[in-house]
Amino acid sequence: MQAASARLGRAALRELGGHGNLRQPMSAHPSFIQASGLSMHYAVGTRRVNVLREVDLQIEAGTRVAIAGPSGSGKTSLLLLLSGLERPTAGLIRIDGIDLAELDADGLADLRRQRIGIVFQNFHLLPSLSALDNAALPLRMAGDGRAREAAAAMLQRVGLGDRLQHRPTELSGGEQQRVAIARALVHRPRLLLADEPTGNLDGDTAASVRELLFGLNRELGTTLVLVTHDMDFAARCDRVLRLHDGQLQETAPEPARALPA
Repeated sequence: MQAASARLGRAALRELGGHGNLRQPMSAHPSFIQASGLSMHYAVGTRRVNVLREVDLQIEAGTRVAIAGPSGSGKTSLLLLLSGLERPTAGLIRIDGIDLAELDADGLADLRRQRIGIVFQNFHLLPSLSALDNAALPLRMAGDGRAREAAAAMLQRVGLGDRLQHRPTELSGGEQQRVAIARALVHRPRLLLADEPTGNLDGDTAASVRELLFGLNRELGTTLVLVTHDMDFAARCDRVLRLHDGQLQETAPEPARALPA
């Protein structure tokens, strides 16, 4: 889990800027995310480790989907595949009607820059940059002259309008995660992938981040796919999918526990 999360963070930060314009058409398919026969395995010495085995998945635009399962079950690996940061061993993935197998590395980077935002458990903020410049990074690397203006507006939206010039070390864990959310959404992506976004936060802070993500999901119409061990978080989603032994199963969301008064 930690290794997969680290790969997700490093690769996405390297490629925030993209390389050009994605020329693929918008989706004519009924599902925003389509995956069929999706398999992934790693070689560990002479042993083959099956992470995912013939997974089928369809997610409609604007849906909130939680992916749950024990540590090491392949949840983060599935996010890596959906973001195009890893290639499957077998199977098909379409995002917004675009077949990821038809894109080279530059095309995948463009897809992420234009249509996908990623929130990490460990924030992955650049320590030398202010909150404003961290949030503006995707647009600045894309050459958008209004990057800082857009970032300031998004930081205001996540409740950090008075912390624009603070560096990560001057922010609490919850504030750093809000900066990371602003960075993931500053380019108004159609898909937000979140890897344990409340995993390193205390209970009250986690609750506020949950409310923020769901509020932005409603406001922006973003499709939200999140990995979580927090079943209260999962219960607020439209769908809950569980990964076990490389297989994906749909389960009914459990009622969320009432919060203390």
